[in-house]
Amino acid sequence: MLFFIYLQRLNKADLRKKYKILRSELDEETIDAFSLEISNRLLSLDIWDHEFYHIFLSIESLKEINTDFILSILSGKDKNIVIPKSDFKTRTLQNFLLTDSTKIQLNKYNIPEPVNGIEINNSKIDIVFVPLLTFDQKGNRIGYGKGFYDNFLASCKPETIKIGLSFFEPETRIDGLFEDDIPLDYCVTPNKTHTFKLS
Repeated sequence: MLFFIYLQRLNKADLRKKYKILRSELDEETIDAFSLEISNRLLSLDIWDHEFYHIFLSIESLKEINTDFILSILSGKDKNIVIPKSDFKTRTLQNFLLTDSTKIQLNKYNIPEPVNGIEINNSKIDIVFVPLLTFDQKGNRIGYGKGFYDNFLASCKPETIKIGLSFFEPETRIDGLFEDDIPLDYCVTPNKTHTFKLS
């Protein structure tokens, strides 16, 4: 029995595969409904007195959360919205202010990104909405494995609030973490807001 349990434990690669499959099974109506629930839950968090909010633009082909709802909230609250552009050579994010004149286009990986604009230093960013495939009960996350957000979050100021967005509830534990992995402060799902901040 113990041997069977051992076999069932999933490593990071297995968890990525599992949640990619689970997301692939969601239809557009469900994605929009879940995304709206997540956005409504965000409204109850004490995060709306800040200035610069970093948010990813959804990759539709990967069935990510529809961040349009959160973008509408941020616009309605007149916040400075910061969106990323990926550099695949350095695995870093360049971050730009979203304005009415910002031109968005898909890169070769079908990621919607700003073409150019007003670059925002990472030290200015107060809130980061973090994409992920899964997370655990301690706030550790698994992304796509390229390290973009690991590098980015490490370069933000210590008090930057990190909020994961997930269609699914957490795994009990993620094994194989690195010492410098940065956990989330919150993760919001359609059913619950998970809090990891230490008081």
